Amino acid sequence: MISLDDALSVLRDHIEPGRAEGMATYHKQTRQVLGITNPALNDISKTWRQSFSVEDRVTLAESLWDTDIFEARIVAAKMLTQARLRPDDLAWQLICHWVPNFDSWAIADHACMAGQRRLLADPSRIDTVESWTQSDHMWTRRAALVITLPWTKQNFPKPADLEIRDRVLGWAARYVQDQDWFIQKAVAWWLRDLSKHDPDRTRAFLTANSAEMKPFAVKEASRHLT
Repeated sequence: MISLDDALSVLRDHIEPGRAEGMATYHKQTRQVLGITNPALNDISKTWRQSFSVEDRVTLAESLWDTDIFEARIVAAKMLTQARLRPDDLAWQLICHWVPNFDSWAIADHACMAGQRRLLADPSRIDTVESWTQSDHMWTRRAALVITLPWTKQNFPKPADLEIRDRVLGWAARYVQDQDWFIQKAVAWWLRDLSKHDPDRTRAFLTANSAEMKPFAVKEASRHLT
């Protein structure tokens, strides 16, 4: 097991001088940004996934997240992004603990990618995700759509998968009344990906709800429909 200080030293060894300012501007960050490329973070997280037990990874991921350094939060999520993770209850609990702290799309999306694997491993966790849709925190509501994106991509969904697909579309139907750009974008993203595999459901949703969606969201959701 590597200590937090040593882990941060590894991250700092990959800093590219002059990169941090541009990253902070692009990602609209007020937290510390070190200036590390995503490929470097991928390599670091891959090494740690291969080197540490699941329990140690969860412990390190929690410590890295709590530093509130941009790249530390990204790599914390990447450490838990793995299809086969056993046992995974602690990892799922940590990801859920992170959700109310989301405040930017890059960090939120990386954490949700880790969460997608845990949700696929145990779809009963969808009940927890549904509770997020009632949150006053926009990023939590958005996370409910991002973390369920795998259900847009199945070419041969089972009946249980179709139930989840329709359940999330129900959330999205409520979301269209929310005019926040990030929520509208998340709805459009979900529908756009769904349209490649289930165009009929996508068209039905747009027929019923497009009048309440922002024009850019309707355009994005319809991109792959003919």
